[in-house]
Amino acid sequence: MPIAPGHPPGPTSECDGANSPSPVSQEKTGVWPTEAPRTRVGVCAPRMLLTVLLLFTTIAVFAQRRWRGGWGESTVHEGARTAREIESHSTGTPTWTNVNGFDHDVFTFTRVRYEHNGKYGRGGWTTDVPDSDLNLSYRLQQMTSMRVDPNGRLLQLTDPELPNYPFLYIVEPGALSLDDHETGLLRQYLLNGGFLMFDDFWGEREWNNVEQVMGKVLPGRPFQELSLDHDLYKRPFVIRAKGQVPNMRLGIDSQFHGVTAEREDAEKVHHRAIVDDNGRIVVLATHNTDNGDGWEREGENDYYFHNFSEKISYPLGINIIFYVMTH
Repeated sequence: MPIAPGHPPGPTSECDGANSPSPVSQEKTGVWPTEAPRTRVGVCAPRMLLTVLLLFTTIAVFAQRRWRGGWGESTVHEGARTAREIESHSTGTPTWTNVNGFDHDVFTFTRVRYEHNGKYGRGGWTTDVPDSDLNLSYRLQQMTSMRVDPNGRLLQLTDPELPNYPFLYIVEPGALSLDDHETGLLRQYLLNGGFLMFDDFWGEREWNNVEQVMGKVLPGRPFQELSLDHDLYKRPFVIRAKGQVPNMRLGIDSQFHGVTAEREDAEKVHHRAIVDDNGRIVVLATHNTDNGDGWEREGENDYYFHNFSEKISYPLGINIIFYVMTH
């Protein structure tokens, strides 16, 4: 069943179709172009003018977002316990309810609050919240038979309620820093049946930070690349490639130049896992891709939704959660 977009309709200009630049293909994902795309002069001048205007508008919008506190970061008050308590950073978040009596018999998307190491990474734990958390949660209950918490959860690794939540999400872990106490608590959580997903970090420096942190959490358990024949990629969606999801601005522009990698050393997408003694995945790191933006920004641009949210971010996110909750 296709995912229905919650966003404006696509363009209907007479310049669409054969005269417009080809959208980035799956095969070109993450490849830096060797030449600029060609434009048919005199055929799509209105579209070219519109593109220029949209470019300036986009620059202004993102400049405003940066002034408000960073690329994709939201202001979260210290006492916030759920994503629902935070103002939308995009086009608004969906709402839903569960059957009375099953309020606690649900899957909860749980985001980890962490300290920035002050060295690496661009953002922090608040990136893309609340929209990514709540949009993915809504799509999960829409596309599967799972009941899903409509509020989400925000917590620190020191929270005594940590064992109640089997799925944890850490965004921008290139900046992740854990003290000795947090390291021990996360180790205990993972070895007792918990799961952790890392997302939205780019390049070798940020990867090295994650590898170093997890080397202390689970010493002697290295990351290993998941192959596409793994069960995680088979249901509910069949996933045949490790697609790259850029931030929305780059994703929109990629229809003209084909670039989706946010850094030159981040062209190849990796899905790396750590497993326990029984072969259960306890950690999954989606590296050189930004699934969170695909969930957060689904309603802002038609091209971005269809090429990144619908094709890559949502199928992967839903498959990961479905796999974790059934294994």
